[in-house]
Amino acid sequence: MGIKSYIGRRAKPTKGSSENIKVSDYMSTNLVTFRPDQSVMEVMNTLIKKKISGGPVVNEKNELIGIISEGDCMKQISNSRYYNQPMEDVKVEDHMATEVETIDGEMNVFDAADRFLSSRRRRFPIVNDGKLVGLISQKDVLKAALQLKGHSWK
Repeated sequence: MGIKSYIGRRAKPTKGSSENIKVSDYMSTNLVTFRPDQSVMEVMNTLIKKKISGGPVVNEKNELIGIISEGDCMKQISNSRYYNQPMEDVKVEDHMATEVETIDGEMNVFDAADRFLSSRRRRFPIVNDGKLVGLISQKDVLKAALQLKGHSWK
């Protein structure tokens, strides 16, 4: 499996600067997660009900093993139609992305913004000691920027 972790720069924060705003200050910890044995239909229902675009896939030990997104579900819809196969028995583990980039909760949130721009990802999971502890989205970075409105970026 390909879990890649990115660790942020550890510049010494100065009081009142944006340097001390960490990913962990803005990440979501009350996460909607999926299991590898869940059906893709169940995932699609959850995505629509919770108004989210994807989520982490974890095993019984809460270890990150993949990500499933609306795009992964769309691919399955297309394949099921093309091959005339029912979707009820299609499992998450067969369609999730297993090459997952994670970032460190200690990373500066604005360094995380650079990661979003360079990777074109919508979300990054945060893993600590092998366990999923949070997720940061592009919207979370925007919230951090709004909090600093009128302040210096340095």
